[in-house]
Amino acid sequence: MDRGEKGVPHILLATGDLAMDRADYDESFVAAGDLLRAADLTFGQLETSFAAGGTRLPQARHAVLARPEGAAALGRAGFDVISMAGNHCMDWGAEAFFETRDHLRAAGIEVVGAGANIAEARTPVIRTLGDGTRVALLAYSSILPQAYWADERRPGCAPMRAHTVYEQIEHDQPGTPARIHTFPHREDLAAMEADIRAAKAQADVVVVSQHWGIHFVRAAIADYQRDVARAAIAAGADAILGGHAHILKGCEVIDGKPVFHSLCNFATDLKMDEAHAKSKSWNEIRVLAEEWEPDFEGLYNFPTAARLSMIARLEIGGGKLLRAGFLPLYIGRDAVPRVVDPGSAEYAQVLEYMTAVTGEAGLNARYVPQADMVEVTA
Repeated sequence: MDRGEKGVPHILLATGDLAMDRADYDESFVAAGDLLRAADLTFGQLETSFAAGGTRLPQARHAVLARPEGAAALGRAGFDVISMAGNHCMDWGAEAFFETRDHLRAAGIEVVGAGANIAEARTPVIRTLGDGTRVALLAYSSILPQAYWADERRPGCAPMRAHTVYEQIEHDQPGTPARIHTFPHREDLAAMEADIRAAKAQADVVVVSQHWGIHFVRAAIADYQRDVARAAIAAGADAILGGHAHILKGCEVIDGKPVFHSLCNFATDLKMDEAHAKSKSWNEIRVLAEEWEPDFEGLYNFPTAARLSMIARLEIGGGKLLRAGFLPLYIGRDAVPRVVDPGSAEYAQVLEYMTAVTGEAGLNARYVPQADMVEVTA
């Protein structure tokens, strides 16, 4: 039976971050490729560059230049749309940025959230499903090294910047921790809202990817994320897909629409040597995570919590979003994401973790295991 006929919905799958760094890129998808290819629409967030060369920008932090054939591997894995809206889009300069985009397009993948200028970066990808439902995808990044966002004459990604204010709580106690407030950049917020309204005028369902949040810190959701999520839903977004944090964060439901604050990682390789493990930069961020130790023989040097991940699953039909949920994943030392079965210890771990961090963040989502996914409800 074809999806979209006789009440059978179309499936949109969305993965966490993609940054393969190995000899055979296809290995990253050996366990989940069949699932991705079977979906009607598969979306992912790119965290690397696929280029033969480039000039590393001085503001780039962890920057990996992946080989050009990585784009074709994503195409073979089943990805249809890739967001380049993130804090690595310009790591290797404009030439590598455009080469990456060209390789993705050559692999049959549409790119969203980045372009030669701000107008291009803000243009949605619109796909028509088999029943005629039109789905628009937009992508933005709040995690932005200087000059990584596009403007009228500069390539880059679509920005959703945020400001941070530190409030001293005890004025008579020098050195005590401050209260942290964040709020959205007013012009970026207005632009995003306008983009969503325009996309909604052209499509039935609007899905918005946000590269945002506080990386590695358990449960915490920044204030600006809540503001941006509410504004996006009010403007017409039907679902929000969060990336960047490299660990799972809780979900919420706003006016019946799902917000996935972090999908964690998907095909993301991270090697570690002793010099890196001793570096000041890594040791300054490793304290953000509950448990994070180097593994010199493994390919997945992320916090222990990052072994738990998910694929967001949206059911779409008849011009609307019907159901939303996720497929629990487990990522081992080989950095290969594997969907885990109900009844397994790993499935229970993902469900328990999501329930815990959702409660800790004060979010309202509930997780209901079903035969086809863990459904996200209010």
